[in-house]
Amino acid sequence: MTEILIQNADTILTMDDDSRVLHGADLLIRDGVVAAMGQGLQTTGEVVSGRGCVVTPGLVNTHHHLYQNLTRAVPGAQDALLFGWLQQLYPIWGRFGPDEMYVSAQLGLVELALSGCTLSSDHLYLYPNGSRLEDTIHAAASVGLRFHPTRGAMSIGVGDGGLPPDSLVEGEDAILNDMIRVVDAFHDPAEGSMCRVGLAPCSPFSVSRELMRDTAVLARDKGVMLHTHLAENDEDVAYSQAQFGCRPGQYAEDLGWTGDDVWHAHCVKLDVTEIDLFARTRTGVSHCPCSNCRLGSGIAPVRQMRDAGVPVGLGVDGSASNDGANLIGEARQSMLLQRVQNGADAMSSYEALEIATRGGADVLGRPDCGRLAAGKRADIAIWDTTGVSSSGSWDPSALLLAGPTQVKHLFVEGRQIVSSGEITSLDLPKLLNRHHTLARQLMET
Repeated sequence: MTEILIQNADTILTMDDDSRVLHGADLLIRDGVVAAMGQGLQTTGEVVSGRGCVVTPGLVNTHHHLYQNLTRAVPGAQDALLFGWLQQLYPIWGRFGPDEMYVSAQLGLVELALSGCTLSSDHLYLYPNGSRLEDTIHAAASVGLRFHPTRGAMSIGVGDGGLPPDSLVEGEDAILNDMIRVVDAFHDPAEGSMCRVGLAPCSPFSVSRELMRDTAVLARDKGVMLHTHLAENDEDVAYSQAQFGCRPGQYAEDLGWTGDDVWHAHCVKLDVTEIDLFARTRTGVSHCPCSNCRLGSGIAPVRQMRDAGVPVGLGVDGSASNDGANLIGEARQSMLLQRVQNGADAMSSYEALEIATRGGADVLGRPDCGRLAAGKRADIAIWDTTGVSSSGSWDPSALLLAGPTQVKHLFVEGRQIVSSGEITSLDLPKLLNRHHTLARQLMET
């Protein structure tokens, strides 16, 4: 039996079913789960001081393209809209191989961990030069984060009227066969799973309707979740209307892409009818505020989604379109944008943090994560509120108004991944050196 006691935390924001906020409290971890919370708890195991700290559930990232952190701030793509941005970057990504996929996933997950993230999805939709989904799965295991990779795909290249180069698309039979392979090999449906696999054709403009429909059938047969991009910007909506004769929400519904086993990225341009559809079917949304700002896509109607009952989580999106992956910063951006759009009282710091924790876990079908309660997974972020960013705050628990952007300690399944602001699971300087080398090689070829 392994125990860790987080002792005398100033505040614990539980995000549990009763939205409890505890003050001057302890949290006991036992064998990877939360065993108890309260005052005066005892242990014979390790003790971690929570004095001067706010404790939250680990944050949950519901949308990312980890490989893209090797192509941040690329000249020619820095100021482009979505479609032009993709056309600039596809040829570079076509030079990736397994090593680039592995190293970029490690670096991206470390970046997320330092921002308080304990569970991350990833949407990998291109596999050049022998790359495979397990390149990222092995990387996640080396970092120690809980992982929900998705087997993405592109099947319609420019030669057939799509957006990606023909060299980066795959045959649809090969895609479906590999989806079966990775689910059978790596998906663990058990409570507390460290790896669940989803299926994720890239977008309506890079795959056929048949592949979307066949993937939905396969996912339900395998009991796994579905993910794609939807209604990201005006171009996206116009494409759907021109090619399919309907808005993106109708497209999704017609092909079996609604339900509590589906989550869509962005959804910036959902209208009232589509919001109602997603609420009725419990279809999830991954809100990516920084990426939406970076690409000029707009402000997603998160307030309206939440009020209607749509499950909403946060995503950092790919590093190339963000260009960073700080999840606590993403939560603050979400709060600020809803205030810009709907008024200063539109979203509180607490609600935005709830979206970043419990909300994201629910979108990914993980009620065992994203909240702190007895029996839930010990995925825990500890934030030091004694530093410059919180100094003078009358309410240190309002982390998104005045709080740190890097976590002090981070636990995943009860294992400490970050200690005193430093990653503990791997050699970060060595990783950075390798990452820099690969980026330089891409620039020079």
